Amino acid sequence: MDLMRLLGDSFEYAKDAIWGRWVRWLLLLISTIIFPLIYGYTVRVMSGAKPAPELEDWIGLFIDGIKLIVITIIYSIPLMILTLLPVAMYFIPVSSTVTPAGSGPESLLSPELAAFAALAIFVIFIVAAIIIGILSTFAMVRFARTGRMGEAFRIRTLLTHIGRIGWLNVFIALLVMGIVIAIAEFILMLVVLFALMLVPIVGPLFLLLLFLLMPAFIIFSARYVALLYESAPAPA
Repeated sequence: MDLMRLLGDSFEYAKDAIWGRWVRWLLLLISTIIFPLIYGYTVRVMSGAKPAPELEDWIGLFIDGIKLIVITIIYSIPLMILTLLPVAMYFIPVSSTVTPAGSGPESLLSPELAAFAALAIFVIFIVAAIIIGILSTFAMVRFARTGRMGEAFRIRTLLTHIGRIGWLNVFIALLVMGIVIAIAEFILMLVVLFALMLVPIVGPLFLLLLFLLMPAFIIFSARYVALLYESAPAPA
């Protein structure tokens, strides 16, 4: 997998989408506030449109954005359960039939066992987060390519597609994308810091710059995962 090609293509795509196109940039900024719209726009980017599409059919954008949010929420449910499980295991009392008479209910686990269980669940959570993160990424792109929500939940098909690319390859590719975006945001912070040298206003100005560049980051990410999706033929 040529990660440099993915990064270079995604950067050029995002740059062409907003640089010199101030009206589109402004509309994208508005869309990030009315966030289902920006989600809907990412659907169009992930669909493979090139060059970057115009912001048209606002109702369609909004509906696609809602669908994408629903897909994301559904995929996050297992992680929500894993997050709440340690707390539930500690606070749910055992049946009074297994405790001495008059002693009252006790926790399902002792504090020591609860801590060990929480650690084990944390490890499981990390592994599950990686697997679900990869799976949901491909699910979103598949929805964008087909236009059907049901396609986002064809787990066996998604697993086959990811397997063709390689789980490790996909993980590394998504990790590189995250690192690149984090580095770009860090450089932005340094630019603001050295340009102004006024610590009290660095924070607000950095947040303003981050907001202004948010469409670029979003388009870059959507294009990147679309190219990653295309790196192996998708099953029918």
